[in-house]
Amino acid sequence: MAYIERRRVHDADAHIMEPPTWLRDHADPDIRERLKIPAYANELAQTGDAAAGAAPSPDDLDAIFARLADRHRSEEFLSDEATDVMNRKNFAATGSFLAEDRPRVLDYIGVDSQLLFNTFHNSRLYEWEQPGPDGRVDLDLAYGAARAHNRGMTEFCSVDDRLLATCYVPLVDFDRASAMASEAIEMGAAALLVASGCPAGHSPSHRSLDPVWRQAEEAGIPIVFHVGGTGALIDPSYFDNGLPIPPDFHGGAENFRSVDYMAIPFPPMQTLATMIFDGVLDRHPQLRVGVIEQGCIWLPSWLKQMDSAMDAFGRHEERLRDLSLTPREFVERQVRVTPYPTEDVGWVTDQIGPDILLFNTDYPHVEGGRRPFERFERSLGDRSEAIRDRFYADNFIDLMGSAVHSLV
Repeated sequence: MAYIERRRVHDADAHIMEPPTWLRDHADPDIRERLKIPAYANELAQTGDAAAGAAPSPDDLDAIFARLADRHRSEEFLSDEATDVMNRKNFAATGSFLAEDRPRVLDYIGVDSQLLFNTFHNSRLYEWEQPGPDGRVDLDLAYGAARAHNRGMTEFCSVDDRLLATCYVPLVDFDRASAMASEAIEMGAAALLVASGCPAGHSPSHRSLDPVWRQAEEAGIPIVFHVGGTGALIDPSYFDNGLPIPPDFHGGAENFRSVDYMAIPFPPMQTLATMIFDGVLDRHPQLRVGVIEQGCIWLPSWLKQMDSAMDAFGRHEERLRDLSLTPREFVERQVRVTPYPTEDVGWVTDQIGPDILLFNTDYPHVEGGRRPFERFERSLGDRSEAIRDRFYADNFIDLMGSAVHSLV
């Protein structure tokens, strides 16, 4: 018996858990040594054989993950894998880092597909798009790291057509962005992942990025934003409050807390509004945009704020007068958004209509909870089966286009 037994369910936000050497392992030789092993390797090494206080070596990490893989293949682990699929989290979860195990997860959860994102690399990929101390962006590193990421994602997802890979496209350089979009689509990207914030030196609505949006539109795949790809969400001084630092979801210091949670929607709100006002969605009417793991409670007020901007500036800005639809109509036609399980999905749906929100599990992250389906169901309350069908499947199918045609 699957965790979810609805007729059709698609999961719009799920993750792999990348071993610390993952990006280096998929990188071209000329940048491999420049991709330092990320900080979370130190925490993993505490369970391994690395010397106390020492940075773990690739050999240390290989040994740790060999033991972890053996645990995942043990009779004890496999005996209750199906019933515990939503209880095991992060590297302890089935199919979190072993690609060959991931198809079982979809069967156990009861979803027709999962849109897969990295866990640890969004902020690193965004940082590599930013200028260094000399004021210049290292384009070879930014695009080489993105290529390594995309190889790793498509390789993981290649074991099952139901696993849909997101491939990263840095937007900092116009020509390389267009080339990277083409390369990612050729690799098998189901969606092009871009930073939620503004690229260094120009707007995400810049006309020279139209080739990126055009390629996604012609391939029938979406552009997606995901939390974590904007650098620091708020001024770190907000945390200097004279109080002890509270633990995050994971009990450590590496994730979100209540104060920075409040800022999560700001980058996609600004980026999407700019793209709408500057005509990106008008010029590319078949392009779909997914806003993933950045909540949904902001949508009603954001739509009203864009209406207000149109009223205030429409007479003076030709770009606004030239738009063929209202901002709300562009969003209804082209933008799809995942809620958090703690948000009131029923209320948001009442405010914005049934065509925007997407079911998701955030598997295998702690933040997604152990019972997201039940929480969404309680929130939806007595809404109709037609609204539920939109939320659990149809809006995702509309977002993903050609990437899910063979699955429906």
